[in-house]
Parts: sequence; C-alpha cells; structure tokens
Amino acid sequence: MDYAKESLRLHEQWKGKIEVVATVPMATKEDLSLAYTPGVAQPCLEIQKDISRSYELTRRHNLCAVVTDGTAVLGLGDIGPEAGMPVMEGKCALFKAFGDVDAFPLCVKSKDPDEIVDTIYRISGSFGGVNLEDISAPRCFEIERKLKEKCDIPIFHDDQHGTAIVTLAGLINALKVVGKKKEDVKIVTVGAGAAGISIVKLLLSVGFSNITMCDKQGALYVGCPGMNWAQAEMAARTNPDQTPGTLAEKLVGADVFIGTSAPGIVTREMVSRMNRDAILFACANPTPEIFPEEAKAGGARIVSTGRSDYPNQINNVLAFPGVFRGTFDVRASDINEEMKLAAAMALAGLISDEELDEEHIIPNPLDPRVAQTVAKAVAEAARASGVARI
Repeated sequence: MDYAKESLRLHEQWKGKIEVVATVPMATKEDLSLAYTPGVAQPCLEIQKDISRSYELTRRHNLCAVVTDGTAVLGLGDIGPEAGMPVMEGKCALFKAFGDVDAFPLCVKSKDPDEIVDTIYRISGSFGGVNLEDISAPRCFEIERKLKEKCDIPIFHDDQHGTAIVTLAGLINALKVVGKKKEDVKIVTVGAGAAGISIVKLLLSVGFSNITMCDKQGALYVGCPGMNWAQAEMAARTNPDQTPGTLAEKLVGADVFIGTSAPGIVTREMVSRMNRDAILFACANPTPEIFPEEAKAGGARIVSTGRSDYPNQINNVLAFPGVFRGTFDVRASDINEEMKLAAAMALAGLISDEELDEEHIIPNPLDPRVAQTVAKAVAEAARASGVARI
C-alpha cells in the first residue's frame, strides 16, 4: 500500500479524526434546564466554593490537552502548528482507543517558550493533564520544567518520556535474552534531542552507567563545541572517558546501540565491530539508522525499530495511554520518575519468560493488556510516591 497516498485520501474523507459528542440528552425542556440554565448554576457555585469539585462535576477528570507548537513534527521538522494538527488529532484518537482518555488537540502559534507556558497555564483549569508533543529541543525541556512549576496538573512530554519508557522496557528484556547485566554493558546512543536525552536520563537513573551520547558529528564530551545547554548537561554525565570520537569509533566494543537520529548512519561494518550478541534500537522514523536485515548481517542479535513492519517496535502508544489512564485514575498532581519507571517495568513484565526471544522483547501495541497493566502500575507508583490525590 502507498500509505502516503491512501492516508491523504482518507484524511480528505474523514475531515478530522475526533469529534465532540454530548453525553447527556437534549430532547426536552427538562433536559435543557438540567444540563444548562437554570440548573447548571448549582454545580458552578459548588466549584466556586471548591475548585477540586471541577473534577467531579465536569469532564475535567478525564480530559487531556495535547499541545504542540509544530516545531518538531514526526520526522518533518518545523512545519508549523496548523500542519501539526493531523498528528495531534491522531494522538487524541490513540488516547481514546487505548486508554479511554478524552484528549483535545491545541496547536499554539508561538515559538517563544514563555508564551507557550503562559498559554497552557491559563487554560490548565479546563484539563486534568497536559501532553506536550512535537516541540523542538532544547525548548521542550524548558517548557516542561516551567509548566511543572506553575501547574497543579500533570505535565508529560511524550517525545521525551514515552520514548524513554518503552526503550527501557525493551532493553530490560533484550538483556535477559542475551544474558547480560545492566552494570556490565557499554551503551552508545546517537541523537541528542528530546528523545535521546530523556532515554539516557532514564537509563542512568536505573543503574546503567557506561553510556556515551553522540550526535551526527560524534561523541559529546565536556567542552565539545556546538552543544546546547541540555546537551552540555548530558555530556558531563556520560562518556566515561570524556574522549571525542566518531559514532563508528565509539561503537567498537559496544553492547547496545540506541538511535533516535537520522536514516542510514549505522552500517553493517560498524555493527560487526560491536560486542557479540549486540542489541540495536534503531528508532529513526520512518527510515531507521540501519535496517534490521543489515544489522543482523553485521552480527546483531536483537534489533528494534520504530516501524510496525518489523518485530520489536518501539512505539509510544505502549506508554502514554496507560500512563495518563493511571494518572487520572488517582488524580495525580505529577507524572514523576517513579511512575515512569513503574510503567517501563510493567511493560517489560508483560512478556513472559516463555514468550521472550530475539523477536519478542516488547508487547505488541495492539495487545489489549498493555494500557490497563501500565495504568495499574502507574497508579500504584503515584500513591507510593505521594502524588495521588484520591
């Protein structure tokens, strides 16, 4: 199938992937009086007295804002907020289909972090949470941090944390297959944007220590020219030898490669110089850093991509619907590190020892167990970490 051609045809037919549907009858005078005036004044007054009642008397308890500025849309880059709308609508459809979370797309006409923060903060009382999407780095880090400081609802940048959760889950199981321990493996990553930085942060937090981050020019190290502030922070926490080098040079003797960068930048020869039973997560979309056939020919044992036509797909839909479902179920005020780790462990645990092999390290995105399992783990972690409010 020509997915581009067929998708365009269907988008012209669909005219949008979501709609607003009333949940109450509007057929009689009594219906109008109860749902609207004069009866609606009473719930308004209740919320005026206690804002938390807005979660009980409106749809806020299950409503997520999906927000972009259109600066980093899929692999398309800065295409503008309106052009990002099809992706945001798709995200909202996934929220509903997989997590039964109501979500609404908001595409903001600004590239100024403070304007975006102010816009989201001013409308935050209408929502139970905010999912940031397709905002370029390093601005996305600043926007998320400031929103977390200002808002009393959970803020989650899926390009960062959803990707990191699914990657960690897959890596946990991949290491089981090859019989290696996290303390012993050498990891090399390429891609120092939102996803790449957040993946490394989560891996460091759970005990992976020998990690070298690269961009397309090579390894990051303290004093490396051309870094932004977020990359400089990570350079100080990675590359244990603090040595420069190309991606090819750093992959020599590596056990794990994780890519969130650009198509075709890893070769069969580079894979052949990695350690035995190498693990590759080549997640550039739609064209990975190396295709699985080439990686396997170079000696890789386990290969994941972001594509649905290969095994072991690293797909954020495995994470964000369940993360928000669990967050909303306990009305958490934050999505913290404990909740992210719980989500990753829950995902990894869905693959039994009997099912686990080179082509089955992560659940299928259509597995009906995924969202409810992640949601339960996230809700429990929210309660244990003190951010649950019910």
